[in-house]
Amino acid sequence: MEFTTTYAHRNREITDLFRSTFTDSEGAEEGELIGALVARMLATVDAADIFVFCAIDAGTLAGAAVFTRMTYSEDERVVFILSPMAVATAYQGKGIGQELLAFGLTELRDNGVDVALTYGDINFYSRVGFRQIPEAVAPPPLPLTYPEGWLGQSLTNRQLAPLRGLSGCVAALNDPALW
Repeated sequence: MEFTTTYAHRNREITDLFRSTFTDSEGAEEGELIGALVARMLATVDAADIFVFCAIDAGTLAGAAVFTRMTYSEDERVVFILSPMAVATAYQGKGIGQELLAFGLTELRDNGVDVALTYGDINFYSRVGFRQIPEAVAPPPLPLTYPEGWLGQSLTNRQLAPLRGLSGCVAALNDPALW
């Protein structure tokens, strides 16, 4: 398995991976929602505000994780949120998602990111260092429908201190249906 930060030539393949994986696990409506989200992100988010990490198996895209910038109006720390990530159905249950996230989090650290956030499965994401956090520690940009799934971690040697100010996310994520 190869892990890479190179993705531009795979935009369509990445979008299809998210659409099919979420369709398989959550149904066609969710597959279309997440597929459209990824397509918007890849088409509209400035390169400085997005990281896409891919797992490649013998030329086949096995998984992808998308991190985009979040801002806090009174905080200088660099913050990125993981949303979404997918491992192709045929590759699930083999540890690829954890390896992909470990690779991605190392890359984020190496690129000066201070805090990583995500919103999802506590059991899965806790395996790579994410912990439940109260909204007061990292105010989300929109109301959370599942506050228990609000997760974060410091990517520095310091503990995660509360992020200060109003939060903002990339336009593609600024949709209440995603939160």
